[in-house]
Amino acid sequence: MIVICEECGKKYRIDPAKIKGRAASFKCRTCTHLIVVSKPEPAVPEPAAPPRAPNSRPTLESITTSIEDGATTAVSDAAVMPAAAETGIQRPRRAGGVGLRNKMLLLFLLIPMVLMAGASLLYLRQLETTTDLLTDESTKFVNRMAEEKIADISAAVAMQCKLYLLSHPELKKEDFNQDIGFKSIAVQKVGLTGYTALYQLPGSDDVWRTWAHINPKIIAIDMSTLKGPLGINFPGFWRVFSGVKGGKKSQGYYTWQDKDGTFRDKFMVCTPIAGTRFVIAATTYMDEFTGPVRMMASTAKALTDRAKMITVAILGATLLFIGLIVSIYGHRLSSKIKSLTEVADRISVGELGMEIETKSKDEIGELAEAIARMQDSIRLSIERLRRRR
Repeated sequence: MIVICEECGKKYRIDPAKIKGRAASFKCRTCTHLIVVSKPEPAVPEPAAPPRAPNSRPTLESITTSIEDGATTAVSDAAVMPAAAETGIQRPRRAGGVGLRNKMLLLFLLIPMVLMAGASLLYLRQLETTTDLLTDESTKFVNRMAEEKIADISAAVAMQCKLYLLSHPELKKEDFNQDIGFKSIAVQKVGLTGYTALYQLPGSDDVWRTWAHINPKIIAIDMSTLKGPLGINFPGFWRVFSGVKGGKKSQGYYTWQDKDGTFRDKFMVCTPIAGTRFVIAATTYMDEFTGPVRMMASTAKALTDRAKMITVAILGATLLFIGLIVSIYGHRLSSKIKSLTEVADRISVGELGMEIETKSKDEIGELAEAIARMQDSIRLSIERLRRRR
C-alpha cells in the first residue's frame, strides 16, 4: 500500500502484512513528520506471524519503502510502533435521534398548543361559571325582592281592612264579597295575575272559609275541599294557608294548576288582621317577577356559547397557523443544515471542488461561510504540499 506524507508529499510503500496491531506510526525521513498508518482489514484470515524475540522490533527497512522518480529505496532508521489511533482513525457517526424539525414542532407547536388549549378551557369554564353565578344571584335577588313586595302588600291590605272594619262595625262577613268598598280593599292586584283574598280562622267547626276572593265560587266554602282539584299539590298550599294559627304570619311556595292544566309555582304571604279572626292572603306566580331574569339568563347562555365557539375557532386557527409556520421554517432550516452536513462529509473524503451556496444572513450563513473557509484552507494546504514535493 502507498502512504503519502502530509507535510512534504513523500511517498512510501508499506507492506500491510507486517504491521502489528490495528495501526502503526513512523517518522518521515525528509521532514520528520509522524505518519500514522492503519492496517486494512484482510479479505481472508492471515496466517500467524512467526515468533520474534521479546525485545526485537521490526524496522521500516522490511516494512517501508520510499518511492521517488520511479526508483525504490529502503528506509531503515524508523521503527514501527503502536499509533495513538489504536482505537480507530475514523470518528464513528452518532446514532440517529430526534431531528431538529421534530424538536421545533415539540417546542413551538405542541407545548404552546397544550398551554393555549389549557388556558382557553380555563377561560371558558371561568366565563361559564361567572355567567351561571350572576344568573343565580340575580334570580335569588329578584325572588327576594318579590317576596318582600308581596309581604308588604299583604301587610298593607291587612291594615286597610282593619281600618275599614273598625269604621264599619255593622258589616257582616257574609257581605264582605258583596260590599264594593270592602272588596276593593280586600281583593287587590298583586303582580300581573296575582291577587289578595280574605279568609277566616276556623271556629268550633274547624272549617277554614274564605269571605273575599276574586273567584265568587270559593266564597264560604270549606277550603279543605280544594284537596281534590289540587291533588298532590294541596299539602304545599295548605301548609302556608293554615300556618297562621296563633296569630303569626305565614309565607311560602306552593304549586297551583292553571285553567289550561299547567302547574306553576306561586308564592303566598298570609298576614292576620290584628284584633280579628280574619287573615289577608297575597299570592302570585313568581315567574312573573323572575321572567326577565330568566330571559337574561337565556341570553347570557347564548352569548357564552357563542363566545366559546369563537374562542375555539380562534384557538384552532392560531394553532394551525403556528403549526404551518413552524413546519415550513423547520423544513427549510433542517434542509440547510442537512445540505451543509453533506458538504462537510464530502470535504472529509477529499472532495474539495464543490461550491457552497447559501443566501442566509443568520447563523446558518455564518456556518456555511466557515465551512467554505475551511474548504479553501484545506485546498491551499494541499497545494503547498504539492509545491514542496
